[in-house]
Amino acid sequence: MEDSFINITSQNRSYNNSTTVSYDNEPFMYVVTCIIICISLPLTLVAIHGVCSLVRNDHVAPIYIINLLISDLIQLCCMIVEVVLPEDSIITIIFLFIYLWGLMASVGFMVCVALERYLVIAWPLWYRFRRTIKASVVVCVVVWTLPLVTFFSMVLLADSDDMLIPSAVFLLLPFPLFIFFLRGTVKALSAAISVPADEKRRIVAVLILVLLIYTLLFLPSIIWFLVEEAKYNDALDVVSFMFVRFSPLADVFLYVFSRKGAVDKLLASLCRCRMDSDDSPQITNIKTVSL
Repeated sequence: MEDSFINITSQNRSYNNSTTVSYDNEPFMYVVTCIIICISLPLTLVAIHGVCSLVRNDHVAPIYIINLLISDLIQLCCMIVEVVLPEDSIITIIFLFIYLWGLMASVGFMVCVALERYLVIAWPLWYRFRRTIKASVVVCVVVWTLPLVTFFSMVLLADSDDMLIPSAVFLLLPFPLFIFFLRGTVKALSAAISVPADEKRRIVAVLILVLLIYTLLFLPSIIWFLVEEAKYNDALDVVSFMFVRFSPLADVFLYVFSRKGAVDKLLASLCRCRMDSDDSPQITNIKTVSL
């Protein structure tokens, strides 16, 4: 991804004089990319079907999760086009731009998912009365539009040494937000008596998973963007390139941990606490905002 963008913007690095990512010298990258596509694509489609089933059953529509999965689907489709390597370079460039757009949008919706979980615990009453379909739709429109603005700003700065700064800032800003949401949620857990224990565990698990996904998959790319010496480190180049590719697969696990089901037992064992409905029957019947 990063190398492709630099080639398009006339930087000094190239892959076989092509605007696409070449796998001729990196067969490992080609194999890993194919594996990611084969695993992530069906799982993402199943997750989208599961979300649609919730909507049909009159559950609260998880709007941000839906958009996150759609952005992942966009990335996977672009990865398929890249692996096929069409001879028309214009098509390749177009799909590369679409891939970057979907990737940035997925980051924005990860922030929205983490923010929503934080508000459920820290500001439950405010969230209950302020959460409307109209507000959620406006947020989604902003999240889909903001990457386009950032991307066009990078294009305008194509001849500048600071062309990667907007990308670095865009990727770096969510990191402290994820830490703040997790810290604020854990701090507010003791006062959130209206939220069932299993719901608390799911919310904390989602926030921890979001932070881990971002730290492991996106932090190498942030370092690659910000540190000048890192751009000439082939190992970090390949690692950052491949780790970002795992984002759609990681988001599927994020969807699973957002659902009620078998993961509750795993979370209960990890938290070393039991789900005892006899002790708190009045709490377990409270309607929550989870998926």
